[in-house]
Amino acid sequence: MTKVFYSLFFISSFISSYSQTITAKIIDKVNKTAIPYATVKTGKYSGVITNEEGFFTINTNNNTITTVSISCMGYQAKYISIETIKSLNYIIPLEEALNQLDEVYLSNKKPNIDSIMARVRQNISKNYNFDLNIYRFFYRSTDHIDFNHLDFEIEKASHVSSKNLDMANAELIHLSNDIISSNIVNFTDVKGALHTLHQDSSKMEVNKVTKLLDHNKDFSLDKVEEKAKTLVLKYLDTTKTYKVKTGIFKIEDSMSLKDEELKSDKPKSYKASSLKYSTESLVKKATFTKISFLNTLIDSDLYDFELEDINYNNNELVYIIRFKPNRSKSKLTGTFVVNQKDYAITRVDYSYYKSRYGSKFNLRLILGIKYIDNVSEGTYIYEKQSDNIYQPKYIKRIKGSYFYVNRDFKLIENSPQKNKIGFNFKIEGNNLTKEEFLLTTFSNSSQDDFNKINPKQEVPFIQLSTFDKSEWENDAIIEPLEEMKQFRSDN
Repeated sequence: MTKVFYSLFFISSFISSYSQTITAKIIDKVNKTAIPYATVKTGKYSGVITNEEGFFTINTNNNTITTVSISCMGYQAKYISIETIKSLNYIIPLEEALNQLDEVYLSNKKPNIDSIMARVRQNISKNYNFDLNIYRFFYRSTDHIDFNHLDFEIEKASHVSSKNLDMANAELIHLSNDIISSNIVNFTDVKGALHTLHQDSSKMEVNKVTKLLDHNKDFSLDKVEEKAKTLVLKYLDTTKTYKVKTGIFKIEDSMSLKDEELKSDKPKSYKASSLKYSTESLVKKATFTKISFLNTLIDSDLYDFELEDINYNNNELVYIIRFKPNRSKSKLTGTFVVNQKDYAITRVDYSYYKSRYGSKFNLRLILGIKYIDNVSEGTYIYEKQSDNIYQPKYIKRIKGSYFYVNRDFKLIENSPQKNKIGFNFKIEGNNLTKEEFLLTTFSNSSQDDFNKINPKQEVPFIQLSTFDKSEWENDAIIEPLEEMKQFRSDN
């Protein structure tokens, strides 16, 4: 009940502050549960998707948008006015479409799954196209790190006083405890346009980037390692510089405390190439190109298929098809939603099959490193555009891994004495990254248009201490989850 009152308070206070923006929630009429990934259209080819908690936000553009259409698989499509949404206290119920199924699907003969999948494959080139397109989008990444174990130990430091050694070890223990107890999460939101020439060439324009990050909790593996080395340097001769070695490898020729203090912990820009890689990777994997990962899921040599259900989506009949591996190298399972009219796949949901995982290596005994790619799941939702080609309207991809690192470091003084200090850090935990992509508008392009695009190499970002919807007031975005709304940073 507290959550309900909080949500209603948030919605009402938000609306009173930004009258052009509407935030609402879509629920099942019978059981009152939230409906995620429902399509909310403000125009024939514009709109948003509800988030995992059923919420969406739209901009009414100075009240020029008066009605929206809502659709979701298994529910009756709904056309509703903004005024009606307000009268419903911004809670919109949808009714199941089961009664309509009997009217549309009258045959008692069960469709043949091999025939359906054959037609899906035959119509790939007709239903999807990646070449010469412009994808205007909103992108969000959510990154979590959970450290299960973290241990620092100074192993050898004969030239360091016992007092300094005790102080260094005490600070290392304090650092370990801080990291383990921290809720480490950050969020990145991006607005931009991806211009594609073909599957091997694209350009990206970045219009805006915001980031929610607590720099005091920026504990990536590299940052943890750097913080530990900097802390140890505090208790050495700060007038000296040091070489850093791990095992037989020399990492840096000259490192000093002064160098570490001058390093910026708060970068203010991104390399555009990194943002482009993330976005392009999501879209390319969703377009059924020959080399795309989704294209492997419809390969009958790799997966078995079963007709699980027949349902109804936005006034059209759809097949629900389950797939699972038929070979050991196939690792995923999930479902396709296939449109009965044109045999286009309009939705894909997938995850790892049983105990199968992705890439992994175990060099724990030799190099002190172990890694397992143990989470891979996602959702792809497609929408037909004005050229009758399906494009990804919404993409969610979650990747997670287990990591273990046990490393020995030596700091070697750049002096005739070559004094040394050796320390070890052992770290174990899991990281999880969720990426989301919302197609806000789509258009076709040309070779000349593509050639004219000259993307920036560096893009600034806006650092936020808490989520501020006013930063995105005029843009179509993915409504943040409660976790993001509750985020607070002290810096």
